[in-house]
Amino acid sequence: MSAAMSTVPSVINVGADLLADAVSAQAVEVTRVDWQPPMPGTAGDLATVVGDPARAGANDRALQAVLGVTARLVDVLPASEAVGLQPGEFLHAGPPITWERASGPMRGALMGGAALEGLCASPEEAPTLFESGSGVSLAPCHSRSAVGPMAGVVTPSMWMFVLEDTATGRRTYCSLNEGLGKVLRYGAYGPEVLERLRWMSEVLGPLLQASVRATRDSVGPVDVTGILTQMLQMGDEAHNRNRAGTLMLMRDLAPAMVTSGGEATHVAEALRFIGGNDHFFLNLAMPACKLALDAARGIEGSSMVVAMARNGTDFGIQVAGTGDEWFTGPAQVAEGLYLGDYDRSDANPDIGDSAITETAGIGGFAMATAPAIVRLVGGSVPDALATTRRMHEITLGENPRWSVPVLEFQGTPTGIDVTRVCRTGILPQINTGMAGAVAGVGQVGAGLVTPPAEIFPLALSRLAERARDRVDD
Repeated sequence: MSAAMSTVPSVINVGADLLADAVSAQAVEVTRVDWQPPMPGTAGDLATVVGDPARAGANDRALQAVLGVTARLVDVLPASEAVGLQPGEFLHAGPPITWERASGPMRGALMGGAALEGLCASPEEAPTLFESGSGVSLAPCHSRSAVGPMAGVVTPSMWMFVLEDTATGRRTYCSLNEGLGKVLRYGAYGPEVLERLRWMSEVLGPLLQASVRATRDSVGPVDVTGILTQMLQMGDEAHNRNRAGTLMLMRDLAPAMVTSGGEATHVAEALRFIGGNDHFFLNLAMPACKLALDAARGIEGSSMVVAMARNGTDFGIQVAGTGDEWFTGPAQVAEGLYLGDYDRSDANPDIGDSAITETAGIGGFAMATAPAIVRLVGGSVPDALATTRRMHEITLGENPRWSVPVLEFQGTPTGIDVTRVCRTGILPQINTGMAGAVAGVGQVGAGLVTPPAEIFPLALSRLAERARDRVDD
């Protein structure tokens, strides 16, 4: 007893801080373990999935498949050619949605898209078209190997980036970025929005196609994954901050654009547009992340999330081991900073496929490498550092190519694991823009958001069901 009394005590506190605070007040060092019970109702399914002998190997294969992909920009094409969109077909962000359930910004983008394609004389006439369902159809971008920011509406005449994994030939696609403010992806559809989209189809798209093809054929395709590696060390997180990435893309494409034979005024307009749009590279970061994550789709037994997406009404995830099934819950309104006189009452619930960046380990997961992002989305620099550290608790590993200088070049947390989310209650952190709830308003702010907690137990339940079925077979 006397020996024990002479030893400096070592205290580890798990859970509530009551005991830790009392011991600490007596000048005793305490190690605090942040622990809480698993999400309610998940204990049985967790035991099944964590105990699945196929899971560890499946997750390792899924993570290595994601890390092994290099995305390269190989072409720029109209959506009619890239993904086979026919007149009257519309792609949109997030899980499947109908016009009846569509949010304000989704409706606004669809209305603008219908007018752009000449399906109606004006955007204001489009609701009748979509209500009737005659000659129009809606489908998620993800169903065509594509992604779309915010509303993510894609029509046949819009041009799309084409990214390819050289090793497998798999491709993913994304529309061109319009900039910020009153733009179609935020649900605006005024004359200036449609005029810009027509210019993008008539001038910007063909110029980008010529420069991408010339660059590809002369020095090799632009290495989008490589640019992501560099920009993460230059203060971008590749979701709401893409300044360095956009400038590096211009560096790679500008020479071929200048010598493309296009009209000098058009080339100047295109370069001015890209250079003045810090978000331009986002529409390359997104399909690059999808290309990597799609490499893990269909790996039976894997509990790794391969997509997070929102349509402004629902938030959905897809998991490697459950095919293309969506697990959905209500989209949340982000917490953040608002433009002008807008406030929370003006904001629509979260929308867009851009959370594919967080799913791949950048965006909100890489906030520590882009501390300046807090000036756009809110929070503080310590919050940004803590967020990246916290995301390591719910991921399967890290990406050594995408490293964080301030964290001793630790790789970004990669491979969201459904079981870890359910065990810890920690939800993925997403940096996002905020669209106005009313169609036609456009952007009202930017902020931080997490998925609805209930979608992860839904995915876990399906994983457990499949694990039991494999045992029965």
